[in-house]
Amino acid sequence: MSSKLFSFSRPLPEPFDKVKRKVKVSSKYGDGTESTLCCTVAKAVLAYFKCKYGVEPGAVGLCGSKGVAEYKSDSGPDDYHLAVYEPASGSVLASLYNKDTEMIETYAIRNSGRDGAAVLMAMLPALMVDDEFKEHLMELEKQYQLGFPDINQSTNDLAILCDNAYRRVSDSSCGAHLPVNIDGSGNLMRVSTTHIDAGNFRPDSVLAGMFTILATSSAPVKLEIKEATPHSDFIGKYVLNPARILTPHEQALVPVLEPWYVLPEEVITICKHAKASTGRSLPMRNFLLRGPAGTGKTEGARAIAAGLNLPYMKYTCSAGTEIFDLVGQVFPDTDGPSTGDADLDQQREQLKEMGGITYENVKKLMGLPDLDDMDYDPAGTYQKLSGMEKPDATSQDCMSLVMEMVTNKLQQLCKVQPESSDGRQTFTYIETDFIRALKHGYLVELQEPTTIIQPGVLVGLNSLLEQKGSITLPTGEVIHRHPDAVVVVTTNVSYEGCRGVNQSVLDRMNLTQDIELPEPEIMAQRAMSITGCEDDVLVGRMVQVVCDMADYCRKNGISDGNCGMRSLIDWIMSTEITGDPYTSALYTIVSKATSDEEDRSALLTTVLEPIFAPKQKKAV
Repeated sequence: MSSKLFSFSRPLPEPFDKVKRKVKVSSKYGDGTESTLCCTVAKAVLAYFKCKYGVEPGAVGLCGSKGVAEYKSDSGPDDYHLAVYEPASGSVLASLYNKDTEMIETYAIRNSGRDGAAVLMAMLPALMVDDEFKEHLMELEKQYQLGFPDINQSTNDLAILCDNAYRRVSDSSCGAHLPVNIDGSGNLMRVSTTHIDAGNFRPDSVLAGMFTILATSSAPVKLEIKEATPHSDFIGKYVLNPARILTPHEQALVPVLEPWYVLPEEVITICKHAKASTGRSLPMRNFLLRGPAGTGKTEGARAIAAGLNLPYMKYTCSAGTEIFDLVGQVFPDTDGPSTGDADLDQQREQLKEMGGITYENVKKLMGLPDLDDMDYDPAGTYQKLSGMEKPDATSQDCMSLVMEMVTNKLQQLCKVQPESSDGRQTFTYIETDFIRALKHGYLVELQEPTTIIQPGVLVGLNSLLEQKGSITLPTGEVIHRHPDAVVVVTTNVSYEGCRGVNQSVLDRMNLTQDIELPEPEIMAQRAMSITGCEDDVLVGRMVQVVCDMADYCRKNGISDGNCGMRSLIDWIMSTEITGDPYTSALYTIVSKATSDEEDRSALLTTVLEPIFAPKQKKAV
């Protein structure tokens, strides 16, 4: 999308605002007939002249092979556009920077007042490598110094500059091609405050003007690593029922927090609400932790259990999760005595051939509707199941009927004639951790329910998600939810395959907490405690890369990987082995962030290399 750089419709700046846009000249890379004046190139070139001769603030220079520019914006007296261009890869970074407030905004080409002139200004050093561009830029500079006495000559020079730049950028087959990587939205990765403070783009040489933003940077800022927060004022301080005494087995299931773990505010907030609402008619017992991968949601769920002094259990959902995977399955002895009913015995044989007496097989045998039917036509499905009309029936109503019908059938299939079996049961019910937690008053983490292909599966659990809910098990036993039972749903927002949380389930969540990456200081603190690395400056720079990489992936829709705390820890440990942060980053944070080759290349040039440049190979 390099064409976004070139605006041929915006008004041209003075003194070219009165000339014809089409000019009968051509660069050596053009069609040999005519060129079109481009507002973006004209503004970049004039800004270059103005800062070179001190007419306006701004600057153009080189930081290694990268072109860097400070472009004075017309949007405010303290507004500047900062731009960085790497000619080898085509990587572009840019930001709107307010010199007074030191605030940074995202730069999006073709937004109001942001037409890409700053980016073209940063590209000038690379453009001037070409003899034709350099020659006509020098000729136009002479005209500028004299006040443009020959507007025709100046127009011709500008037209060749516009044509030269456009052809070299847009035509990849051009021998002097300059790649430019800009996505369809025009959003550019930011030149961040951390970049500025760390001196990542401090110019080695200045072509024009005086740098006052990129050149005022100092040594990398050292993150202030604080002592780990003590847990003594949190663990067990939010017990829901002080009179309750856990058994030794239950106490062993209460999580023990690592000394390095820094308690997120979201965890403390949930514990406070669970404790304060105890004793009310509807205490708060259902919570949702939502956020990108690697932000500590599971650690947060474990910490909540520690704060409430509750045993911790979890269930991880998958695409094929069914309702009885959560509730439990019945495994009858199909080779046992007869049920006393020929039809039931025949059905047992059929189920055996289908793979066993499971919820899904029984449902198929009975010809019951699936969740798609319930979602598509709940009223019609309900009438078909019950024989009664209910215009306002929901998929939850239908699911309850199906569960009841399947449960009744399971009980029939598992009964035998007393005279043939001495009244013994011929089935085994396998209880899940999910049911165990709700029955006995534990905390259960329900991981990734949004991966379930059939979103209505969770609808079948809505009765148990109610604070005073109950559910009938396949054995016929009715389970009532324990008043201390806490459900913490954790779900990612970045993994492919994740869907939105079912609305009826979401409605039963008392609190929803969005978990983001911790503050850089906390990330560094955790990483150093876990890895034992004592180089706080190195870790601080690595934290900066991870945060910027996560930000880049979010803004550019890269969602086939993740970049968070786990990646940071792996990177630090690998670096201690290799001694090279750049090489280790390739196998840890970059490889985990995405499997797309082009996206990985963009992450290298845009995020990693400005902070950790690859080691130069020695000539043999």
